[in-house]
Parts: sequence; C-alpha cells; structure tokens
Amino acid sequence: MKKSFRHYRPAFALSLTLAAFVAMPSAQSQQARSLVIEGGTLIDGNGGTPLADSEVVIQGNKITSVSRRGQVPYPANATIIKADGKYVLPGLFDSQNSYSWYLGEGMLNHGITSTIDVGTTGETAVPYRDAVMHGKARGPRAFTGLSRLSVNPNALVSTGFENPLTHTRVPKSAEETRQLVRTWIAAGADYILFYDGALPMEYYKAAFDEANKANKPVFTRAYGPVLFPADAAMLGAANLPHSSGVGIAVTKDPSKFKQGRDDRNELDRYVEMDDAKARDLIKILVDHHVSLVPTFMINFPGYPKEWEQFKAEAHQFFNNPELLAYYPPASVQSALRSYDTVDTGEVRARRLKGYENVMRFHKMFADAGGHIVVSGNTNDAWVPGVDLHQEMQIMIDLGLTPMQIIQGSTKYPAEMIRKQDMLGTVEPGKLADVIIVDANPLTDIKNLDKINTVIQDGKVVELGYHANYTSPFDNAAARTVSVEGLPWAESMKKASSGAEGGPQRGADNGAIPDPAFSPQPAIETMNPIIVTQGTAATVKITGFNFVRKSVVYFNGRPVPFRLVSGSEAEISLDADTLREAGRFNVVVKNPEPLDAFWIKGMWGNGTSNVAHLIVNYKY
Repeated sequence: MKKSFRHYRPAFALSLTLAAFVAMPSAQSQQARSLVIEGGTLIDGNGGTPLADSEVVIQGNKITSVSRRGQVPYPANATIIKADGKYVLPGLFDSQNSYSWYLGEGMLNHGITSTIDVGTTGETAVPYRDAVMHGKARGPRAFTGLSRLSVNPNALVSTGFENPLTHTRVPKSAEETRQLVRTWIAAGADYILFYDGALPMEYYKAAFDEANKANKPVFTRAYGPVLFPADAAMLGAANLPHSSGVGIAVTKDPSKFKQGRDDRNELDRYVEMDDAKARDLIKILVDHHVSLVPTFMINFPGYPKEWEQFKAEAHQFFNNPELLAYYPPASVQSALRSYDTVDTGEVRARRLKGYENVMRFHKMFADAGGHIVVSGNTNDAWVPGVDLHQEMQIMIDLGLTPMQIIQGSTKYPAEMIRKQDMLGTVEPGKLADVIIVDANPLTDIKNLDKINTVIQDGKVVELGYHANYTSPFDNAAARTVSVEGLPWAESMKKASSGAEGGPQRGADNGAIPDPAFSPQPAIETMNPIIVTQGTAATVKITGFNFVRKSVVYFNGRPVPFRLVSGSEAEISLDADTLREAGRFNVVVKNPEPLDAFWIKGMWGNGTSNVAHLIVNYKY
C-alpha cells in the first residue's frame, strides 16, 4: 500500500532574535581607557586646512577633543601615541564590497575600519556586525543590507523554503517588496539594496516608501530597462553602485544597446557620450544628492594606466604565509585571475575612447559638486585593502584631488549610509576610528597606504596577519544560508512522491512513523535561526522522513527533542549547550537499516542536510 503525504509550502514564520544596531559600551565602562594622539598633522575629513601639531583625545570609544597640542589637558593615565611628522585621518571606508570574514585583516592592515556590504551575508550579517562593534570579532565595522531585491533569481533561493534573509529575493508584487523591506529593517539592515533596474516601477516606489519611513537609505543599480539613473535620483536613491546605468543614459543613441544589467560593458556606451545629456544627468544627480561609486577596478579591468603595477601588488599581497593559512585558495586564484582579464586588439582600441569619456563624466560630476565615493568593489575576485588604494590611484588619473579622494573614502560614505553623526571625520563626539600614516597623502595619495597605526573603536589594532584568524559566524558573502541542500531535499521529495518508502509526513491524527527500515531524512526549515548565547531555547525544524528512532544532533552531539510528527521536531537547547557564540550545525540522523528505496536512489546515508543555528553573543 502506498503511503501518501501532502505536498505543501508552509508559511515561514521567521522568529528573529537579531539585535539592531546597538550603542557601544557605556562611558563608565570605558573611563579607564584613554588615548592621546599627539603632534601629528590632522586631516579631519571635512576638507579644510590640515591642523599641524594636533592633539586628538580619545576616551573609551569616542573622540572627546581635537585641538593643537597642549591646549587641552590629557586625561589621567592616558596612553600617548607620538605622531610627530605623521598624518592623522579618519578610518577609511571600503564603500562597496561583498564581505567575507577572511577579507578582514587585509582591510585593517590598509587602514579600512568600516565596510559597506552590497553582496550581503544574510542571517550572519547582523550578528557579525554587532560582534565587531562589541570587540568580539576582529575586522572592519560591517554595515549591511542583509539581502537585496532583484529580478534575477539567485541559485540559493529556488524552493520556497528559504528564510527571508537569504541572499537576493525576487518579489512578486509591490506588497511583497514592501514586506521584504520591513523584514530586513526589523532584522537590523542599515540600508536597502536593489540589484538591477528591471523590476516594475511600483516595486521601487514601495521599497523607497518603507525605507523612508525608517530613515534608511536605498542603493539602486539603475541599469534599466525600467529604472534608470534619473529615475533613481527622483525616488531619492543614496547612490548608484558601479555608477550603474550612466552609460546608457548619456550615450547618443541608446537604441544601439541592450538595456539592462545583462549588458555590463559600459565602455561601448560611453564611446559616443553626448555631453549635453551628461550635463543634464549630472544636474539631476547632484541636485538630489546621489553619490556615485564608480568601481573602476572591477568595471574596467586593464584600462587604468597602472594596471601592471596593480597586478604585481596583488601577487605580492598573497606572499604572506600567515595570511595563506586561512585565506581560501580558490579565492586567491580568483583574485589573481582578475588582473589577467583584459581587453586586447580592436576591442581595446575602440573602448579606450569609452574609458576616456567615463573618466571625463565623473570629473564633470565631481566639478559640479557631486560626491564620488571610493571603492574597489572588494570581493573574492579582488585583493582586500589593496584594491581600495589602487582605486584611489585611478581617481588621481580621473583628476580628483587627494582631499576629494580622502573625503570619498571617509566622510562621503558615512553620509551615504546616514552614519555621519558617528563616523567619517575626526571630531568630538564621533566614534574613535582613526588612522595614522607616515607621509603626507595630500602630496601623494599613495602615502595613504603607509599605515603606521590603526585605531578602531578607541583601541589600537594589532596589525599584521595571524594564521588563526577566523570569524565566530563563518560569514561568507552570498553563500551563507540557514538550511543547506534545499534543492537536493526537494528533488528527493519529488523523486519519491507516491513511492513505497516515500516521505514520512505523519498521519493526520499526529501518528509518528515507526518503520522497520529508516528512510533518508531531510530538513526544510528551522525557526528561529538565531538564538542568544547562554539562554535556553526551543528550535523547531520541519522537513520529512522523521521517525521514532531519529536523533537530532547539535554541533555533533545528540540533544533532547520532541518529535511532533514525521515532518516536525522541537529541539530543546539548554543554556549550557548554548554557552558559546557561533554558527553550529543541526542535523537529523536516522538509524540503520536504511530502506532499500533510499539506498537504490543514492539519496544519502541516513543523515539529513545541514541546518545552521546562529548562537549570537549576549550583550
């Protein structure tokens, strides 16, 4: 007799225990720690005349005074950092990246104390961000959008069981768009991200409306064919990542080109730039305070005149054995290959004119008062820290001044994400993210990479690379999911549908299967996906083929659970089990012997796919 089950899509009632962006430790807890940076020339990020022989006082994690040396008394027991002959600046932002934990040391070593993630790390993003901000994890501050809206489906989102924080969502209506934005904001997103310009216009309007209610900026890749740069500006976009859509907006005859994100080579569009169109667009962007993040490194590889130098610097970066002890080899190879991917021959000759015009457009934009935000678009395909400083050199070729580049790496990105009251300049009341460099970056922007000292959140960062460097949450851009193997689980379910030994959903009366031969189990959802360190929690998993003799494992050890049915189990985790923060595996294992159907089908060995429970720090 064939066993039957209901093929269904349960509503995912996501219970999030994510902390929103929280304040730093209290002033009282920080009073014993104070720093004074004495004697350096201060370039505070505001664009004015540098202050020679300066004195910057830091108490706890805040800057409390900025003056000339000797004008303000030092706090008792302050640690003095002698900066005579050196230059003091705000910590740098890498303002467009797909952040993975192993990029962190490379960024810190190059003066980067904050990142603006657009690749997103899903459910790990906020726990990791807050761990950095509380000193539990070592890396730049990691601002995040959690996920992003797109017309293009992502391979990680294909079954309907994925949680709402999974990387890249394709909304089906304006109302779903609105709900996703609400969910991400409630979960702690710092901003909202659109990945392309091909969604219906009402989706964009709904997202902007929700974001504005929460005072969250919106980033839009306005490649068209629906949303273009002027549209994004009118809606109130904070920036255009990659300066997206500008090429099609300023070319003389847009009909020559496919409109949309799929045709990404902007240089062909810029070859015939219409200066009148360019001026009109620049006025709209500047009037509506839209920043541009041009990412020349990733958009136009091989065209910057320093490219061979850049390539050599990338190879030199990966010569450090301490770094290579933890850096994924595939990511090393991916980064190095990026410097080999360059146009040649007739294609390069044609596009050189486009490169000249793309540089000219951005100089026109800056001259009109527009803010250019600097980023190399750091991800696995580029070299963390190194690429930001390479992008700065390209900005010199563009015609920007070193001061404009410094502001584009400090003040402007803080303003772009509406954190200017916290970061971006060296001023009293700001968080103490400060760097000291050995030579004047206003005479040569390369000097900004001569890092002497990095101070983050009021503490001096230990520079260098450490073979044991890691992250408590194993966060990797666009690859972090709460339940792995969902396409496998769904394929297995379809293959076995209606077959003897098929998925065990449990009878309508709640009976739990007790077969003589175990089926292959699978997990489809877990709720909540985040719990708090040192606090008892009940976690529900759903799936199929759970049987009376199933065992649930957390972090490799069996844990108590209640089997509700063949498709649902409630796991009981006590405070001691959850005493450590991190990201831990949850699996269901069925005993031998396995049913012949599953052996013949080669679906598994009796152990389910893996779910990942995040145990967040208790703050």
